[in-house]
Amino acid sequence: MRVLVIGAGPAGTRCAERVAQRLPGAAVTLLGAEAALPYDRVALGRLLSGEVEAAALITHDAARLRALGIRFRPAAPVVALDRATRAAVTAAGERHAYDRLVLATGSRAVRLPLPGAERAGVFVYRSMGDVLAIRRAAIGARRAIVVGGGLLGLEAAAGLAAIGLAVTVVHAVGWPMERQLDEGAGAMLARALGARRIRFAMPAAAAALEGPPGGLAALRLADGTRLAADLVVMAVGVRAETALAAEAGLAPGRGIPVDDAMRSADPSILAIGECAEHRGTVCGLVAPALAMAEAAAAAVAGAAATYAPRPDPAALKVSGTAVWSAGEVAPPDAEAITLRDEAGGRYRRLWLRDGRLVGAVLFGDTADAPFYLELIGSGRAVAPFRRDLAFGPAYIPAAARDAA
Repeated sequence: MRVLVIGAGPAGTRCAERVAQRLPGAAVTLLGAEAALPYDRVALGRLLSGEVEAAALITHDAARLRALGIRFRPAAPVVALDRATRAAVTAAGERHAYDRLVLATGSRAVRLPLPGAERAGVFVYRSMGDVLAIRRAAIGARRAIVVGGGLLGLEAAAGLAAIGLAVTVVHAVGWPMERQLDEGAGAMLARALGARRIRFAMPAAAAALEGPPGGLAALRLADGTRLAADLVVMAVGVRAETALAAEAGLAPGRGIPVDDAMRSADPSILAIGECAEHRGTVCGLVAPALAMAEAAAAAVAGAAATYAPRPDPAALKVSGTAVWSAGEVAPPDAEAITLRDEAGGRYRRLWLRDGRLVGAVLFGDTADAPFYLELIGSGRAVAPFRRDLAFGPAYIPAAARDAA
């Protein structure tokens, strides 16, 4: 069997590895659009901060790929799919035939169409190439602006601050990470990062990038405020990379529609990771993407395969500050329990509906995260220990937990 995986990110690489293990006789080919070997995208912040160099992020070197029986082609972006003959065509004109094709094309960073966005010194934060370019631009720079206060934006801001730049985060909402944190936790995070040379302009909207011809001097906000900058990083979100699938007639929506075995409308083509749309949802975290890869590999091998979404948590540690969330954050129809210790830098907010935990946010102390994640995932009733729920499992009698 000829198995072709397009996309050498974590999901694509995991799928290729599992297919090779399940089908030792299969011809498994992995095509990567980037020139790099497969690497850990989650660790890009460590690369930006200078904590590690690029080689430390590589997860599969050439020797390991060969040992696994995977034929790897870097710098081989696919520009067309020929579903009639079951072949993929790269930008260099190579044709790769397949019996089963797995699309793991991921997503692309959104670049705001602002006046001046084409200027030198303006970057997105998505790939190893992006991070290395930002590091080069940071040499001799003093002031950086990150547009976007989500997970990636704060990761970029922390990395730039770690190498000595004064950083301002421009965010459209009144607190950072609004998808993962409620306003209370977001405000505490902003204060903690402010002590580490990261300032915030919130809520604020970027309007234009200004400077001499071809250069960069400032970001102008919608209210007219000018923020001086030597470099600007846009971290305002991503969009599923579905152009290839669309041109092949697979009719993507937010992503490429797939069933529980990751199969698309074409039974010979599967999709996984950030480019896949499963039950109307596109994932944005590594854990579900890897779970999709496992299901797709099983399906390719002819085994029973089912991907079942779980309440995957979002965790971030910026400059020593830990935050965590899972489930529904600040749902309007749920009851909230709040534990706040401003002096100690500790905050917890839990949301209950019908006597069950449906969401949780932790700031500062995230040691009890597994306990809350299990409650959210299992849907167990928390009434027997509701009074002590915010304090964590150490304060809940075993008898009360067992009675739930």
